[in-house]
Amino acid sequence: MSGAELDAAGITDPELRLAYACCRELNALHGRTYFLATRLLSRAQRPAVHALYGFARWADDIVDVARPGECDADRAARLDAVARELFAGLDRGGSTVPVLAAVIDTAFRYGLDRGLFQDFLRSMRMDLEVTHYPDRAALDRYVRGSAEVIGLEVLPVLRTVGAVEMAAPHAAALGKAFQLTNFLRDVAEDLDRGRIYLPADELAAHGVDRDLLQWCRRRGCTDLRVREALAEQHATTRRIYRFARAGIPLLDPISRPCVETAAVLYQEILDRIEAADFAVFTRRAVVGRWRRFRVAGVGLGRAAWARRVDRVDGPTGAHRPRTRPATVRTANPPQHGIAHRDSSRGGGR
Repeated sequence: MSGAELDAAGITDPELRLAYACCRELNALHGRTYFLATRLLSRAQRPAVHALYGFARWADDIVDVARPGECDADRAARLDAVARELFAGLDRGGSTVPVLAAVIDTAFRYGLDRGLFQDFLRSMRMDLEVTHYPDRAALDRYVRGSAEVIGLEVLPVLRTVGAVEMAAPHAAALGKAFQLTNFLRDVAEDLDRGRIYLPADELAAHGVDRDLLQWCRRRGCTDLRVREALAEQHATTRRIYRFARAGIPLLDPISRPCVETAAVLYQEILDRIEAADFAVFTRRAVVGRWRRFRVAGVGLGRAAWARRVDRVDGPTGAHRPRTRPATVRTANPPQHGIAHRDSSRGGGR
């Protein structure tokens, strides 16, 4: 992480700076869209977003990427150990684990509710215990922790122009829309892990079940019934994006280009899924590098203008981070078993 970002955020402790740098590396490796969009934020905002994403990425890898000879019970034990250390660290004000040191510091600076972390870890645990969701309500309970809370955690960092309560439902909805986009994009990959993140009753209405999905995976084709079911999920996700994006004007002007860029690029994943006629079993829908840079370039111009206005007129955001005088000790970065892929259930699988 650049020293300028850490300086702007008021992060001066050397070991804590290394902890934030570890989180930034996780974001850069796995969150191509998110990392690019984060570059549109002010320097002072970026470390906190990296910390929140890095923690989500780390926990997600625990449940998704098994070490050699490791079973689900072993991964559950590792996840439980992370949870114990996180909440103990929140109580005592720090941790010796770099990712946790950074996210705890961020939680303190922005006054984040520890219940958000509890909800997130509960959903991560579900990935080790639940292989399908019978209906929309059950899936929503999972998505609440795996995605909506990420939007709510980031909201104080982004800041709002009015009451945070007005923007919160939209922030949660955007996290949800990103997650549902991932579910559509990653149907085949999730099947390979034995999981289905689509409501079983909504699939059944089109004559679709696990056996048919697995048949499509083996054959590399999309049955007409599956195509119709995926199209319905696609339409649902579009509606959630429309509600979520209505909240962007409620954010601090400096933060709007970042969120708009991420929303545009993620919606383009939906465009590519639809353009490929829902051929999700043979290809992974992606937005190309040059298209990402082009959209980000537009956002960069808007971000530069917003910062210029902010310097002239003064800050408009309703939330500013607290100072953090305490020193948080960190140890050498642990081995996380990180897989090199652009995915994270915590706001961007």
